[in-house]
Amino acid sequence: MDFRTSSEETKTGIYLLQDGNQEPFNVRLHLAKDILTIQEQDVICVSGEPFYSSERTVTIRRQTIGGFGLSIKGGAEHNIPVVISKISKEQKAELSGLLFIGDGILQINGINVRNYRHEEVVQVLRNAGEEVTLTVSFLKKTPAFLKLPLCEDCTCVPSDQSSGTSSPLCDSGLHLNYHPNNTDTLSCSSWPTSPGLRWEKRWVDLRLIPLLHSRLSQYIPGTDICRQNAFQVIAVDGVCSGVIQCLTSEDCLDWLQAIAANISNLTKHNIKKINRNFPVNQQIIYMGWVDEREQDSLQDRMYTPKFLALRGSSLFKFSAPPVTTWDWTRAEKSFTVYEIMCKILKDSDLLDQRKNCFSLQTESGEDMFFSVELECELTLWEKAFQTATFLEVERIQCKTYACIMESHLMGLTIDFSMGFICFDAASKAVLWRYKFSQLKGSSDDGKSKIKFLFQNQDTKLIEAKELEFSNLFAVLHCIHSFFAAKVACLDPLYVGSQGAAAAAVASAPAPATCAAGTGKIKYST
Repeated sequence: MDFRTSSEETKTGIYLLQDGNQEPFNVRLHLAKDILTIQEQDVICVSGEPFYSSERTVTIRRQTIGGFGLSIKGGAEHNIPVVISKISKEQKAELSGLLFIGDGILQINGINVRNYRHEEVVQVLRNAGEEVTLTVSFLKKTPAFLKLPLCEDCTCVPSDQSSGTSSPLCDSGLHLNYHPNNTDTLSCSSWPTSPGLRWEKRWVDLRLIPLLHSRLSQYIPGTDICRQNAFQVIAVDGVCSGVIQCLTSEDCLDWLQAIAANISNLTKHNIKKINRNFPVNQQIIYMGWVDEREQDSLQDRMYTPKFLALRGSSLFKFSAPPVTTWDWTRAEKSFTVYEIMCKILKDSDLLDQRKNCFSLQTESGEDMFFSVELECELTLWEKAFQTATFLEVERIQCKTYACIMESHLMGLTIDFSMGFICFDAASKAVLWRYKFSQLKGSSDDGKSKIKFLFQNQDTKLIEAKELEFSNLFAVLHCIHSFFAAKVACLDPLYVGSQGAAAAAVASAPAPATCAAGTGKIKYST
C-alpha cells in the first residue's frame, strides 16, 4: 500500500540523520498528515540501457582553463574514499552529466584508489595525463565533516594552487587545473564513453514512518538525557527514523510540534472509529505514548515506553497500542479512574532531567511516574484524565465502601447529590449524613484510618467521625474525584468543555447546567 496516496504534504526540510553506528548523512524529510517520509540522495540512471551496478565509469579530458573542473576531499585517513566535493559550472566534469558532488573515486585509469590517502590520490591525478577515466560511486552516507553541498549546480571554483599543498579536509584542486603543455579545446573525445546513459542525482525514499500510534523521542533511549536539537520517530511496528539532527532548537521544536499534531489528529480519528463498536459507558477518551520511570533506580534503563488509554471507567497501561478487542483484555495493568490520583509535576517536583512529567497514585498507594515529550501532550493528558473522571463520577453518581466505626461494620456511601452517608451494614439504618459543603477537614494515618471533620448545620459545631478502611487510598482518591467533579459541574465553562468532549467521544448528551441547590446535573436536549 502506498501510504502517501491520501496524504497532503505539510512540511519538508533537509537535515542530518544518524542511523545506527554509521556516519551522519543528509536526508530530506516530508511530513504529511499520516506519514513521515525520509529520503536520501542517490544517483540513478534515467535513460539508456538498464544499469544495475552502483559504480559508473566516466572519461573526461583536461581543458585549458579549470582542468577537469572538480575538487576532492577526504581519503583513507578518514576511513572513506576520496570524494568529489565541488563541480565547477560548465567545466568537463559537469558537462559529462555523469559526475556528482558526493561521488567517491574508486579507480583512476584502472588503478584502485579505494584505500588511498588524500595526497596519494592527488599524485595519481597529477600524473593521469590529459585524459582520465574515473570509476565512481555515489556515497549516500558521506561523513558530516565533509559538509558537501546539496545543490547540483554548484558554482564553486577550484581551490588556490599557489600553496603547493592541499589539506585532506579542504577542497583540493591543485592537480585539476591548467597545465602549461595542455592546449586542449572542447572536442568530442572529451565526452563520456557511454553517451547513451543519462544519470541524475535524485531524492529517493529511504524510510516511510506511518504516524498512527507512532511515538516521538528527544531522549537517549531509557535515560533522562535529552539530545541537543535532535529527535527520532518510532513507528508502531518498531521501525525507527534514526536520529534527526536539526540546526536550531526552534527548528527542532517546530518539527516535534508538527509531527505530534499529526499523530494527535490521527489518534482522534482512530478513536472515533473504534468508539462506534463500544457502548456509551465504554468509550475511549484518550490514547497515547508515555515513558514510565522504572521503580528500580539501579537499573541502567530508567525509562520504558508505555501506551496509556482512558476507556470508560478504566485507565489501561499497555506495552503496545491495543488493536483488537482481545488486546484490551491483555493490558499490563488497569485502574479505576476515580480511585487513582493524578498530579502534574512542577519543576521542583521532577525526579531527574525529564520534563513534562506527571505521577499517578493507585488505589493501593503505589506511585507511578511518567513523562511525555511536549508540554502540549501533557496538557492533553491532563484534560483527558479530568474528563474521564468527571464523566465516570457523573455516570455512577455514588460509590459505597465497607468500613469499621467503633468496632462495628459499616458502609460509607459517597453520593454525588447528597454527600456522605454512613449506615449500619447489617440493618442498613443510616447513622449520619453530611453534605459535601459540611466537610471542613480530614486527616488519615496513611494506613487505614480517616478522620472526617464535619460542621453541624444547626449547631455550627465541628463533629469528628473516624472510619477504618481496608482500601484507604481508593477511598481517599474517590472522595477527591467526587469533590473535583462537584466543583467542575458548578463551573459553566468547565462543564461546557467537558460536555463537548463527552459528545465527541461518546455521542452522549452533554452536561450543561446544575440544578440550584441540589448540584444534580441536568442534560441539555
